[in-house]
Amino acid sequence: MGGVTASPAAPDAATTRSIILVTGAGGLIGGMLRTRLARPGRTLRLLDTVPISAGPAEEVIRASVTDLAAVTAACDRAAAVIHLAGVSGEAAWERIADTNIHGTYVAFEAARRAGVGRVVFASSNHAVGFTPAAQFPVPDYAFPAPDTYYGVSKAAGEALAALYHHRYGLDAICLRILTCAARPGDLRGLSTWLSPDDAGRLFEACLTAVRPGFRVAYGVSANTRGGWVSLDEAQALGYEPRDDAEAYAAEIIAAQGPPGPGDRLLAYLGGEFTLPDYDADRLT
Repeated sequence: MGGVTASPAAPDAATTRSIILVTGAGGLIGGMLRTRLARPGRTLRLLDTVPISAGPAEEVIRASVTDLAAVTAACDRAAAVIHLAGVSGEAAWERIADTNIHGTYVAFEAARRAGVGRVVFASSNHAVGFTPAAQFPVPDYAFPAPDTYYGVSKAAGEALAALYHHRYGLDAICLRILTCAARPGDLRGLSTWLSPDDAGRLFEACLTAVRPGFRVAYGVSANTRGGWVSLDEAQALGYEPRDDAEAYAAEIIAAQGPPGPGDRLLAYLGGEFTLPDYDADRLT
């Protein structure tokens, strides 16, 4: 039998602000989004295990994303959940399974129990990291080809998003984020960079799109050397990237040299995550 979705409590005059729960708010992308998602009438509720100092129109909850009771309570009266929490790179299976896979289940299940209608899930290009360059641009809904346990966890999160949309009616948007950083750091980044400002634009589009349903979209800026992934679904959500890694190209090429033929870092979407250094028997 299907589950029952709880209805959100009716707000009173003191709780009419829109609340957005951000899990993993103390991480890199969370730090980028806090100022960029600030809006009049919006409260960002920041959940993490690390200390966070609340700014204007922010609330802080110290809790683990693996704690279903705590995350369900944190979802109270929220309009949406942005799920960023998790191990942010490759790790041993036990860590990935607990924090990234179980933690993502908790985020979706907590949203369902609290009656939150929308979850924006920070997936990753590493869910399809073993897609070869010959198949670029990678389609929005490309079948998983994970390059690591980390990539497996993101593919699993996308599957959970589909389940919670089709079974419970949640709007569930999966963002296969590429290289989100203050600036691109290498030759691959000239094609895969997602700037902090464009990250803000992308997540804002996901929060404000009307009835998006279940979506899988890529997160990348308008890079001159782009074209590695589709931007169709992101733009359909209302995302319009403005930044271009080409501003850093001369500096990066001067330091690292131009790309050579057969460069393995450019051979697959996942870059270095596809190299032998990420084999399971090398993990600790």
